[in-house]
Amino acid sequence: MAGQTRYVIIGASAAGMAAAEAIRAIDKSGPVTVYSDESDPPYFRPLIPFLISGKKSAADMAMVGHGPYRGTGIDVRLKSKVAGIDARMRTVSLKSGEEVAFDRLLLATGSSPYVPPEIDGTGQEGVFTLRTLSDARSAAGRAEKSRRAIMLGGGILNLKASFALLERGLKVTLIVQSPQVLSQLMEPDDASLIRDALNKAGLEIETGVSARRILSGSNGVNGVLLDDGREIACEMVCIGKGVRPNAAFVDSENIRVDRGIVVDQFTASGAESIYAAGDVAVTVDPVTGGRIVTALWTNAVEMGRCAGFNMAGKPTAYGGTFGILNATQVAGVSFVSMGIVHTSGLDYETHVHESRGAYRKLVFSPDGERLLGVLLLGDISRAGLYRFVIREKMPVAKIKSQIINHALHYGHFIRT
Repeated sequence: MAGQTRYVIIGASAAGMAAAEAIRAIDKSGPVTVYSDESDPPYFRPLIPFLISGKKSAADMAMVGHGPYRGTGIDVRLKSKVAGIDARMRTVSLKSGEEVAFDRLLLATGSSPYVPPEIDGTGQEGVFTLRTLSDARSAAGRAEKSRRAIMLGGGILNLKASFALLERGLKVTLIVQSPQVLSQLMEPDDASLIRDALNKAGLEIETGVSARRILSGSNGVNGVLLDDGREIACEMVCIGKGVRPNAAFVDSENIRVDRGIVVDQFTASGAESIYAAGDVAVTVDPVTGGRIVTALWTNAVEMGRCAGFNMAGKPTAYGGTFGILNATQVAGVSFVSMGIVHTSGLDYETHVHESRGAYRKLVFSPDGERLLGVLLLGDISRAGLYRFVIREKMPVAKIKSQIINHALHYGHFIRT
């Protein structure tokens, strides 16, 4: 309608839907249209392992109607894949041939699983990447006729999928090229608590090896050949080797692409009225000051909200993305990893405390004046306080002993 701002959002996951709700909170009448290349309505992607285990249905995972996602006045178009954008003409081209005009555009196209090209046979029936609900449905169907699954990669999603398959009665082997699981979130000495819990849960773990070829027969996958020459029989393989931003469709001289779409602190790209948020966006790590791409749901939501507010005329700076920031539970062990936690051979001041069922690692700057990273396993209390100290780059001299002794509380911030 005349005089109204037309908002177009490409991507209906964490960042896209958070942006749509933020826009609608400011602008009650401007049309908000969200395009998704999936056939399922927006859903909470971190929950897809529960579809495999059978603990949740697709309906249980729906975003609209749950939490802050009301969906009021937001038009979500499914099965709509973007082909390209014309920043000058302010139009989006879809694969269907449709052209969509916009006044404000958000690129929240997310990321796609990375499948290492050096592994042969990844296109066989029974190989999954578990990025979408559709992937999870297919994996659940394959699990019904499988006895053993091989998981390639030791990240969080593969660990959660491993437990989903264990719950279904499958034998599960995790193949990790690095010396440990969760290598991006902690160092080998830090991971013993989780490794012990995984072993007790029945998950077989092979570290220091990688897959060379996925073997197959008339019924699809029937094994994996490792680079040490061993073959492990299985009926399904799940690949969890990280993701890559979906930015290949961007072809504009005013939009900078460096891995993903580079944005400023207000989530704006170099092209007027075009923003980016979520897995596809390259933003700033507040600890190191460097550019970073993240693939975490919580960061995508926060970035999407900032983008939505900015698109609707409410200037809102995004505080930046921690290079490593995750909070979850694996094998009954809760953990939080944030900021700089890899310190081996580096000149950081590090404090470690280990007790039965809990592990804590605190990383300070070499001069000891700032907190740069925290790893908590088992006892994750005070994680939010530590996050605040790191993100605000607070001088810690007056509260350092409380940080080290895990006695920090809100009162210390008032006094500080």
